[in-house]
Amino acid sequence: MSALAYHDPKRPAPALADLLALAQSRTSDDRQRLLLGITALCDAQPPSGELSPVLGEIFLLLARQAERDVRRILSERLAHAEWAPKALVNVLALDEIEIARPIIAASPLLQDEDLLAILVQATIEHQIEVARRPRLSGRVADAIIDRAEPATLTALASNRTAEISGEGLRRMVDHSRRIAALRAPLTRHPRLSDVQARQLYQWVGAALRQSIAERFSIDEQALQAEIDKAVDGAWRNAQPSAVVAPDPDREEMERRLIDKMQAAGQLKAGFLIRAIRESRLSLFAQAMATLGGYSLGQVREALAAKTPESLYYACASVGIDRAAFPALLDDIRRLNGGPPGDAGAAVWLRGDISPISAARAFRALVQADIPGTV
Repeated sequence: MSALAYHDPKRPAPALADLLALAQSRTSDDRQRLLLGITALCDAQPPSGELSPVLGEIFLLLARQAERDVRRILSERLAHAEWAPKALVNVLALDEIEIARPIIAASPLLQDEDLLAILVQATIEHQIEVARRPRLSGRVADAIIDRAEPATLTALASNRTAEISGEGLRRMVDHSRRIAALRAPLTRHPRLSDVQARQLYQWVGAALRQSIAERFSIDEQALQAEIDKAVDGAWRNAQPSAVVAPDPDREEMERRLIDKMQAAGQLKAGFLIRAIRESRLSLFAQAMATLGGYSLGQVREALAAKTPESLYYACASVGIDRAAFPALLDDIRRLNGGPPGDAGAAVWLRGDISPISAARAFRALVQADIPGTV
């Protein structure tokens, strides 16, 4: 008899005598038959209330010893079962993704705490399945938005039954500024408001702009004029404070720290990212200048530019991955009061660039130095 004999739900449930005989066997095939046989018996005669602890332990023990194909079949059979052992459901939900997918998508036994644990413990594929789960709660949706992982956010934006709050949707629209894949599903989201649609309109392509304009009756020409006016005004207002304000005492301490790290061979791209995460923009500028071999004035010019292009090339020249740049740019703008501006193309989307080419491009975009700076 095949180890998968009990997979067919049309087959009659096995007799208890057959299961007892299988339970006395020590072979792997018989243990797998026993597991699927018990599952078929429970399907035919669902246990009332909670399974006994002993039966739950038997399920868990047998499932852990089962081959991959048997665990996959078990996951499919238990995906909708309300009688399934909770511990086994959680184990299968953290198994490899092809086994976990049916459980994550449908098991009524997975509660918010279980789904939150999957977001923390499992792979990105598991997290995407959580985001796709029908009728996902607002609590889990908020956790996905907090994590801001592009692929998971995009899956959540496509989940029409997820309980996403108005604030959560607003945050997703904000994230779509740096995550292009989010934009299309958000334009089709049934709960997108007029205000959010206008915000989203600013950074989508022509086809999506037309879709938004048709859905929300937006005057495209009038809105574009408003956007251009707002961008110009924000740029003029930001100009006086755009460059990182010099502080001689602080800069001297930072310079000493960076010189020591450079001498010890410890000044790496990761240090620049950590400096921004710790809200130390001046330290970032000093480290970038040292690591890239630029003047501090050149780095400050990139931080104050109307486009993030020169800053991207500076980052690429010192080894910051282009995938990390959008989030880094958002943090820098927050610390820097707005700049670098939004003008120009998102050059980091064009593909990888070598450090040498990036350094050459950076120097071509900035002045040799800014008078009065070092």
